[in-house]
Amino acid sequence: MSELTTDLKSLHEATLNNLRSSKAKNTLRAYKSDFKDFGAFCSKHGLNSLPTEPKIVSLYLTHLSKKSKISTLRRRLVSISMVHKLKGHYLDTKHPIIVENLMGIRRVKGSIQKGKKPLLINHLKLIIKAINEEKTEQIKKLRDKSIILTGFGGGFRRSELISIDYEDLEFVPEGLKITIKRSKTDQFGEGMIKGLPYFNNEIYCPVSNLKKWLEISKIKSGPIFRRFSKGLSLTDKRLTDQSVVILMKEYLNLAGLENKNFAGHSLRSGFATVAAESGADERSIMEMTGHKTTQMVRRYIREANIFKNNALNKIKI
Repeated sequence: MSELTTDLKSLHEATLNNLRSSKAKNTLRAYKSDFKDFGAFCSKHGLNSLPTEPKIVSLYLTHLSKKSKISTLRRRLVSISMVHKLKGHYLDTKHPIIVENLMGIRRVKGSIQKGKKPLLINHLKLIIKAINEEKTEQIKKLRDKSIILTGFGGGFRRSELISIDYEDLEFVPEGLKITIKRSKTDQFGEGMIKGLPYFNNEIYCPVSNLKKWLEISKIKSGPIFRRFSKGLSLTDKRLTDQSVVILMKEYLNLAGLENKNFAGHSLRSGFATVAAESGADERSIMEMTGHKTTQMVRRYIREANIFKNNALNKIKI
C-alpha cells in the first residue's frame, strides 16, 4: 500500500513538472505577475482570487479597462485562467458576463493597438554613427554594434538574440548561419536556422561586425553577447533581454532621436518593415522573423506601403 502511495505521489510530482514545462519560463513568469495583480485587486475588495468566479473576473477587467489596453485585458484573462488550470480549478472564461463585458469595453475604448516604432534604416545609421563616435573602448563598441546589427539583420526577438551561443554560429562564404534553438513560437525546441548574408557596406554588416566582435572578445564557446564588469572586463555572464532595450534607448538618445516610442521589439519590426519597403514578400519575411501567422507580417507590409500604394497618388491636381 505504501509503495502504491509513493508511486502516486511520484506520478503527481512528475505531472506537475510536465504542466510547468509545457510553458516557457518567461510565460510562467508573466502568468505569475498578472495573477499577482488580480490577487491584489481581490484582496483589496474582499473577493476570492483562487478559485474565483466569472463575475469577479469581469469586475477586475472593468477596473483594468480604465488604464489598460484591450490586449492587456486579454492577456490578464489568459493568465488568470492558466493559473486556475495549473492549480486544478475550473474557471469559465467564456461565460457571457466576461465575453460581453469585453465586447462592451472594446466598443467604448476601440481596439486599435499602437505598437512601438520600428527601427528603420535612417535610425540604424544614426545609432551606428553614435556608437562609433562614443568615447569608450573598442571592445564595447563592437559588442554593442554587433547586438544591434544582428538583432536588426536577423529580425530577432530580444530573447532569441541574447540566447545565441558560439556553438550556434556557422560562418560560410555567403555569410552566417545562426541556429535558433528555441523561440516564443517554438516552445518544443524544433529550432530554425537564420541566414545573414554579407552586406556590401561593411559598416552596417552584421556578419562582419560579429566576426570582429568574436575576434576581439576571444569568445570560443558559450554566450556571444555578455556583460562587462567594472573597468570593461568581459565576464562569462549572458546579457538579459532588458539590456538590449537599455542599449538601444541609450544610443537613440546619443543620436539625438526620441527614444520613448522604441523598444527591444523595434529591431524585429524594423527589419520586417524595411524588408517590406524593399519589396520582400511576406513568405521570405516570415522565414527570417519566424512569425507563424501572416497577420502581423501583413500589418508591417501594409504600413510600409501606406504611401507607395496610396490611391491619392493617382489623382492629378
